[in-house]
Amino acid sequence: METLNAKPWFKHYPAEIPQSVEYEVATLQSYLKKSAEKFPMKSALNFMGKEMTYTEVYEAALKLANQLKKLGVEKGDRVAIMLANTPQAVISYYGALFAGAIVVQTNPLYVEREIEHQMNDSGAKVMICLDLVYPRVARVQEKTKLEHVIVTGIKDYLPFPKNMIYPFIQKKNTGISVKLDYNERLHSFVKLIENGTIEEIDVHIDPKEDLALLQYTGGTTGPAKGVMLTHYNLVVNTQQCQLWMPKLNEAEEVVLAALPFFHVYGMTTVMNLSIRMGFKMIIMPKFEPKDILKAIEKHKATLYPGAPTMYIGLLNHPDITKHDLSSIKACISGSAPLPLEVQTSFEEKTKGRLVEGYGLTETSPVAAANLIWSSRKNGSIGIPWPDTDMAVLSVENADIAEPNEIGEIMIKGPQVMKGYWNRPEDTQATFKGEWLLTGDMGYMDEDGFFYIVDRKKDMIIAGGFNIYPREIEEVLYEHEDIQEACAIGVPDPYRGETVKAFIVLKEGRQVSEVELEEYCRKQLAAYKIPRIFEFRDELPKTMVGKILRRVLVEEEKSKLKKTAEETSKKVE
Repeated sequence: METLNAKPWFKHYPAEIPQSVEYEVATLQSYLKKSAEKFPMKSALNFMGKEMTYTEVYEAALKLANQLKKLGVEKGDRVAIMLANTPQAVISYYGALFAGAIVVQTNPLYVEREIEHQMNDSGAKVMICLDLVYPRVARVQEKTKLEHVIVTGIKDYLPFPKNMIYPFIQKKNTGISVKLDYNERLHSFVKLIENGTIEEIDVHIDPKEDLALLQYTGGTTGPAKGVMLTHYNLVVNTQQCQLWMPKLNEAEEVVLAALPFFHVYGMTTVMNLSIRMGFKMIIMPKFEPKDILKAIEKHKATLYPGAPTMYIGLLNHPDITKHDLSSIKACISGSAPLPLEVQTSFEEKTKGRLVEGYGLTETSPVAAANLIWSSRKNGSIGIPWPDTDMAVLSVENADIAEPNEIGEIMIKGPQVMKGYWNRPEDTQATFKGEWLLTGDMGYMDEDGFFYIVDRKKDMIIAGGFNIYPREIEEVLYEHEDIQEACAIGVPDPYRGETVKAFIVLKEGRQVSEVELEEYCRKQLAAYKIPRIFEFRDELPKTMVGKILRRVLVEEEKSKLKKTAEETSKKVE
């Protein structure tokens, strides 16, 4: 394969951003230790009014690390974290790393089937979870290798009197009130921290070889698998993030932490970057536009990484004009394409900059972005970050494509994953030499800006979450009344896409959309549940019987186009 020599994107780099740097060969947890030494009394986070200094977060993480060691956690053991954005999520992440463990981030929305798969695939030894999700964990624990479960609640790190009131609000909103009978396998997070010690654990970690994280993703080749990210992968991407935003000031910025920490994008661009730079995180347990608007104004947030749905949610909120958002300096949008009208409107409202970036879980995650304070191209995912090579693999000759030629985008750089956990064949299929094959079709223009023209085959992105149709279809096929099923993504003005399922029922059977939705709710995380069902007598197929998903997608596009044309005629 032809060598990539020309890197036209460098001509756009401003003087403040280097083309290449020497990255720290360090562990992720060393960031927290250094910031605690450098900014001991500075606020590291604010959680609904509860403030914690860098020293307090650091010592809590050490206490947890020592308690994990007492529970038998050794270097390389996997510790699952199933938490919403809370102080406990930060403490657990760095605490597990101080213990020498590998973090397995687990989405709190997962249902039993998904939890069981991830725990068994990773071989996790300990789970740290919210009390609200504990019943789900408990129901599958005996089917996994989980030896210990550590439980905490939102109230545990709320200030008085919110900590007293919250359990009643939680029960009212969720209908769930969890009573815990602690024993030798079930532990209280708060009690462990209270009884923990702050000695550093002597564990040798090679940042370039040892894993910090197993981040589960659909990947580029099929079903969910664990992406192996080393300490060095994540340290590099955090530093690259810092380099890309040269106008940010150490220990001065206030970061709105609405992106979930269990997602690698929020983990790197919010949590790891903030801890490295001594920033203050305003932690939001869930995305509520009204609360976000209040938080930006109250705390004078300067940095707000997010997904397009988050910015759309704020722009469409009726109270947006009642809040001062002028403190915002920069926002990098990821997880899904950023509509131009959203970018323009958000910048008008805040006077800050909002640009689109691009990456994969396999790249820790960011590989490219538009320049925040320099040249950018609308509709583009931007240019590669320092020390990151990107190219397009020609469909014609398996060589580097010419400018504007569409092919598969490839990435090479120090933030690229080590591989997939226990899946050497999948790892091999995802690499072409040193290049990571993204599965995304796109092109590079003459200036070195990259564009995506199609996503990974069949993948649906709804609200920033990657959804693979195959998983939804497998659940639908298990329904006793369903003969055939096919799931696709259809445009949604808020979520980007939403899931639509085409159903062929068995002869003589009947089932309603409401019944199917209830059925899916028991089997799938909420964001994966089809929002639209269409019943058909048959689905389009190839000669050998394979369902033609693309035909269904094109049909939906045609419907939308026809509706838009009819609406336009009525307006005229």
